[in-house]
Amino acid sequence: MVPRIMPPSCCRAGEAMSKKDDDAKKPASETATDQRWKLQVFYLCFYGFMTQIRPGESFITPYLLGADKNFTQTEVTNVITPVLTYSYMAVLVPIFLLTDYLRYKPVLVLQSLSHISIWLLLVLGTSVLAMQLMEFFYGVTMAARIAYSSYIFSLVAPSRYQRMASYSRSAVLLGVFTSSVLGQLCVTLGGVSFLTLNYISLGFVSFGLILTLFLERPRRSLFFNRPGGAGDGAAPAELDKMAGGDGGGGPGGWREAALCRMLREVGALARQPQLRLWSLWWVFNSAGYYLMLYYVQILWNEIYPAMDNRRVYNGGVDAASTLLGAGASFAAGYMKIRWTLWSELVIGVVTAFQAGLLLLMNTTSNIWLCYAAYVLFRGSHQFLVPIAIFQIATSLSKELCALVFGVNTFFATVLKTIITIIVADKRGLGLSVHPQFYVYFGYFTLLAVVYLLAAVGVGIRHSRQKQLAELALAKEPCQLPAEAPAQEKSPEAGTVRA
Repeated sequence: MVPRIMPPSCCRAGEAMSKKDDDAKKPASETATDQRWKLQVFYLCFYGFMTQIRPGESFITPYLLGADKNFTQTEVTNVITPVLTYSYMAVLVPIFLLTDYLRYKPVLVLQSLSHISIWLLLVLGTSVLAMQLMEFFYGVTMAARIAYSSYIFSLVAPSRYQRMASYSRSAVLLGVFTSSVLGQLCVTLGGVSFLTLNYISLGFVSFGLILTLFLERPRRSLFFNRPGGAGDGAAPAELDKMAGGDGGGGPGGWREAALCRMLREVGALARQPQLRLWSLWWVFNSAGYYLMLYYVQILWNEIYPAMDNRRVYNGGVDAASTLLGAGASFAAGYMKIRWTLWSELVIGVVTAFQAGLLLLMNTTSNIWLCYAAYVLFRGSHQFLVPIAIFQIATSLSKELCALVFGVNTFFATVLKTIITIIVADKRGLGLSVHPQFYVYFGYFTLLAVVYLLAAVGVGIRHSRQKQLAELALAKEPCQLPAEAPAQEKSPEAGTVRA
């Protein structure tokens, strides 16, 4: 009889000790993972906050029109500013693709270098060409924002996406608010010149480049860098399923086929009424919104050409509009209405309100009234943005959602470029700022009329459907006795009828 190496009691004791050791290790591992996630959140939020600290940004137009640079209003309106729209149009698609292919961090470095180039040109440049080059780099920085907004999702599990988006968005808004307040305090209370303020901004964006270098480069991304296998147990992505489960993407893989299939699927999704409606809102209203932002400082200078820099309140107005926009975005998350019925009416009313604000901004001679109209305009736009995001993203995968927003932004940029060429560029109509704002007022008025007519159509259709339902309900008691025997004899017929 062979003696046992270990008695059962010892075996049980050993198993208990092993289990105890595993339990002791598991919390430590989870704690380390949780700690790493918190550090990532903190650093990303700190990075997002610091890269927004550019106190001179709110005062670029009065700086260009002032004694430091002494450009004419025609040069700024019809020659320099339009380059921003053209450059954004030119680099948007390449940067969108490079962001994913290069895994975010290199594009964030490019964004920081572009920020440095902007303020170097603002400080040292003296010619119109230098300022056009400055606007080009500004377009690059705007297009590269997609890198930060999508980078954060590549570092954390899907269960943490919502919190990460909330934290990062809050950090960015807080950074914009702080930057605007800081710039206004420096100008109004400190008597800092616009040139000195641009030197301060150059220092901050240089520090932002240093922060960018310490960002962790993710191993995966949405499209080009899919993991070869589902090692983390995650569900296969939409792109993986379209590529037949091959996330690696060989020579005949998804780079040639799956992305095209996704684009075709986006085209098919456009048949969904709510997705189509809010995508069209994103395209048309965003184009008008950003054109207003590009030229509003010129309008302010036209209404109130302050000789004393201390009386230029652009930073305070930007801070107020950012704060109201953040509050409006937060409030929009608590709206509980039947969007399939009321979307067109809500969009129409808000757009009509924006058209009225544009008319007020363009006709008033009171700068404070113009400031207030600008703050309300931005707040009303930011109110609809989270609603649009939810309505578009609610039924889409992460990849398709990114693609839909990319397509919407591209078409909005195309429309914005066309309007700029016709209205603002010296090779087009070359309108001054007041006639331009009349054009934007007409543009938003036309959009409001279309939305409100669509709302009337939806209301009429809903009323007819309700009447038909009531008529069907009224006839149903009379039809029940006659149909009951047939249903008993042929349940299949009842099934088909249902």
